[in-house]
Amino acid sequence: MKKSYLLFLLIWIPLLSHGQRTAVVGLSTGVVNYMGDLGNEKYFPFSSASPGAAVTLRNFLGGTRTSRTMYRPFDLQVRLSWHRLQYDETSDLGGKKGTELRNYNRGINFRNDLFGTEVGITYTIYPNKMAPLWKPKFCFFFMAGIGAYFGKPKADLFNGSIDLKNKYYFWKDGTIRDVPENKGAIGNVIEKDGDYETSLHDWLTEGQGYNREIHSKQPYDLCNLGFPVGAGIRYIYSKELSFSAEFNYYYFLTDYLDDVSGRYATFDEIQSSFPDPTQYELARYISDPSGLGTSGYPGPATSPRGNPGQSDSFTYVSIEASYKFTWKKKGIYGQ
Repeated sequence: MKKSYLLFLLIWIPLLSHGQRTAVVGLSTGVVNYMGDLGNEKYFPFSSASPGAAVTLRNFLGGTRTSRTMYRPFDLQVRLSWHRLQYDETSDLGGKKGTELRNYNRGINFRNDLFGTEVGITYTIYPNKMAPLWKPKFCFFFMAGIGAYFGKPKADLFNGSIDLKNKYYFWKDGTIRDVPENKGAIGNVIEKDGDYETSLHDWLTEGQGYNREIHSKQPYDLCNLGFPVGAGIRYIYSKELSFSAEFNYYYFLTDYLDDVSGRYATFDEIQSSFPDPTQYELARYISDPSGLGTSGYPGPATSPRGNPGQSDSFTYVSIEASYKFTWKKKGIYGQ
């Protein structure tokens, strides 16, 4: 969390050290597409589309009288954001289901509500700098920044509370049932309840925290640095009001936004962290929901759990409405 506090101070010091007279506040909403270790698409994971929203403060470092433009060419912006990252490798896709899907046999799903604070530099291109402020016009802009983001990946792995009797069983035909797929078994077809009840970080799904030093692997952080870059087009409707469409790409240094990175936890690692028999069985299931991903011993898994050589990222396509607030700066005598 120290990184978050430091970034917070870096963001707000400029606000306190400048006599601001104007500030633009923008509200945006849009579509988030997660890109990480999970996915059944061959290229871009369109099925991961989820909501996102942000509040942005910009144009607060000085007035616009000298430039006669609504936005200065270079400016600083501060953004508070929420992005929902999620993917379910057991969901039907493009008419395919069950083992027709590339990664169905892993049975993995996750959701991560990522909350962030970021600061960035923007560059706005003006087609006519001398146009009056009140004349509607379009302009293009680019941005790059850095932010601190907090999120805890969770999964929907139980039909109700976290209990072995509530496990999902993923059958090869794409159905989810309440019994394992064995010869002669039928069981009941059930639906996921949509409750992401399992905090994956708590269950050490890839053997984190193993007590033998040679196999030691620290649990991943829930607060991480991200680097957003983007571009967009803005329509200046009036002196105060503007609208924009923006595309942003967020790159992270962590590979655990989805709780998936490298290999499955071995049975010895799980036993070390969860010696209680019930907890042990729960941890085995949460790490490998289908039971087909690993034999539980060191060696190649039948299905890789992730790609440790590639960090997680996501895109955010949004629309924004922004309003410029103006006020007079009072002197030392309140005048």
